[in-house]
Amino acid sequence: MHTDVTATNPLPAQYRYGKRIGWTQAGYLYHYIFHILPWVGRLLDTWREEAGRCGHEELRRQALASISGKDFHCQGGAFLAAANPSAEVNLVPLIVAYQTLCDYLDNLCDRTHCLDGRAFRQLHLSLLDALNPGGSRHDYYRYYPYRDDGGYIDKLVEECRLHLAQLPSYCLVKSEVIGLANLYTDLQVKKHIAWEIRERTLIDWARRNLDWNPGIEWNEFAAASGSTLALFALLELASHPDAHPAQAFVVLDAYFPWICSLHILLDYCIDQQEDRVGGDLNFTFYYPSQEYMIERLRIFIREAHNRARTMYQAGFIKTVIDGLLAMYFTDQKVAQQGLNGLANELLSESGRGARYTYHICRLVRKVI
Repeated sequence: MHTDVTATNPLPAQYRYGKRIGWTQAGYLYHYIFHILPWVGRLLDTWREEAGRCGHEELRRQALASISGKDFHCQGGAFLAAANPSAEVNLVPLIVAYQTLCDYLDNLCDRTHCLDGRAFRQLHLSLLDALNPGGSRHDYYRYYPYRDDGGYIDKLVEECRLHLAQLPSYCLVKSEVIGLANLYTDLQVKKHIAWEIRERTLIDWARRNLDWNPGIEWNEFAAASGSTLALFALLELASHPDAHPAQAFVVLDAYFPWICSLHILLDYCIDQQEDRVGGDLNFTFYYPSQEYMIERLRIFIREAHNRARTMYQAGFIKTVIDGLLAMYFTDQKVAQQGLNGLANELLSESGRGARYTYHICRLVRKVI
C-alpha cells in the first residue's frame, strides 16, 4: 500500500468529477433491499452448510457462530456491489466469501483460549491468499491448537479467487487491496494477543502510522484498519473495464481513514455497554468524554461527505455514508443505552439523506 494516499490527487478532472449513469439514493436502496439482501441470505445459507462440515467441534462451533452472529457484516459489505449491477454476479459472492472468512478468523482469535500472535498471523495468511488468484496457499492452522476444518478456509479462499479472476481491472488495485489486508491483519493480531501487552503493542503500532494519516488519532487509525469497506470499494472499482489506475487513490482518499473509521467507531459506539461488562477493548473508550467522541464522529462524517462529492459516483458514496449511520442507529442497542440523542445529532450532521435512509432501515429491520 502506498504510504500516503492523500498527499496528492493524480486523477484527471474528467475522472474525478465525471459521473457514471446511476440511480438515485432510493434506487440504490430498492435494488439492495429487494435483490442483493436476499441473495446474501442464500449465499450465507450455503456457507453455513460448509461450516457445519468442519471436523473439529470447536472450529465448527466458531464457524457457525461467526455466520449467525455477524451476518450483518456480509449484508452491509454487499451494498458496495450495488454500485455496478452489471458485475454483481462476481462482486456479491466475492464480498460474502471474503467477509465470512474475516468473521470466522475473528472468532478464532477472539473466542477461544488461544493468545498466540504467531498463530493469528498464520491464520490471516488466508486473507492474502484469497486476494492472490493463482498463487500458492499456506498451512493456515500450523500454529493453531485445532486443525480439522473440513477444508472450510480453503473453500472460502478458492471462492474469492474464482471471482477476483473475473474482475477486468483487478491488476490496477491489487497492491492497494493487499495493503489494506495487511493493515487488517496487523490489527487483528495485535488486538487479540495477551492482555498484558495488547494495549501497548496496539497503540505503538497505530501511532507509527499517523505520519501518513494526519488529522486522526491512534484509536481512529486502528478503527479504520478494522474495516473491510475500502477493500470492497476497490474491488468494485476493479469490476469496471474502463477503470483508471489513479482512481484507486481517490477511492482510498474517501474510504481510508474517513469512511472506514466512521464504520468501526459507530460499531464500537453502540457496543459500549456490553464491552464495559465484558472488559473488552473498545476504541471509543479512549476518548476523554462522550462530547469529544461526538465531535470526532462529526468530523469523520463531514470529511467523508467532502471527499464523496469529488468522486465519480458521488451519489452512491453518499448513500454508503448515510447507510452506515442508519444501520447502526436503528440497532436496538441505541435505545437500550440511551444513545438516541447522539444518534439524532449525527444523523443531522449527515443531512436529509441520512434521515431518509434511517427510516428505510427501520422498516427493513422489522422484516429481516
